[in-house]
Amino acid sequence: MKSSLTIALPKGRVLRAVAPLLAQAGVDASVLLADDRTLVRESVAAGLRFLLLKPDDVPTYVEYGAADLGVCGRDVLLERLSDVYQPLDLEIGKCRMVVAGVANRPEPPGVPRVATKYPRIAAEHFTRRGVQADIIHVQGSVELAPLTGLSDLIVDLVETGATLTQNGLEEREQIARVSSMLIANRSAYKLRQDRVRELVDLLRKAVGSMAVGSKAP
Repeated sequence: MKSSLTIALPKGRVLRAVAPLLAQAGVDASVLLADDRTLVRESVAAGLRFLLLKPDDVPTYVEYGAADLGVCGRDVLLERLSDVYQPLDLEIGKCRMVVAGVANRPEPPGVPRVATKYPRIAAEHFTRRGVQADIIHVQGSVELAPLTGLSDLIVDLVETGATLTQNGLEEREQIARVSSMLIANRSAYKLRQDRVRELVDLLRKAVGSMAVGSKAP
C-alpha cells in the first residue's frame, strides 16, 4: 500500500468546502465530515492522514514537515511569509483584503492609525503608498476600532462588505484578492513528488471541473 500523505487542514468553513473538492478529485475524504472532535483522521483507502488545525497553524505544520501538504488562506501566507510551495489555488474561501474607514469621513492628515489582524500586510501596503502609518495589532471585532476612536482605518478581510456597511464603514481600497491555497512542504514536494504531484494534479482537475459547474445555467 502507498505510504500515507499527511495533509493539514483548517477547521471550520474552509474544511467543509475542502471535503467536496477532494471527493470531486476521487479521494475518499468522508472522515472529514464526522461530527466529533478528533483532530487526526485517517483515510486508509486514500492513503491520507488529515490534521485539523487552527488556520494560522497550518503553514507552520507544513513548513516544518509535520504535514506534507496543507490548505491555507492566502492572507495567512502573506502575513506569515512561510517557506512553503504554493502549487495550486483551490478557488475556495474567496474574499478581499481591504482598507476601510468610517463612511463619508475623510482620511486624516498626518500619520493614520490603522487597526488590523494583519500588521505585516498593512505596514507593507502603506509603505508602498508612501504613507507612514501607526499600525495597531488587534484580534477580532476589527470594525469596532474606528467607531471608538482607537484607529482611523482598518485593514481586514471582507467577503460581501455587508459587515462593513452594517457598522457604518466603507471600503477605501483593495490590497489583495484572497482564496485558499494548497501548500506543500519543500522537501516532501521533491522527495515524495510522485504521490504529492499526483494529488496536486487530481485537485487541479477537480478545481477546474467545479469552476465549470458553477458557471453552468
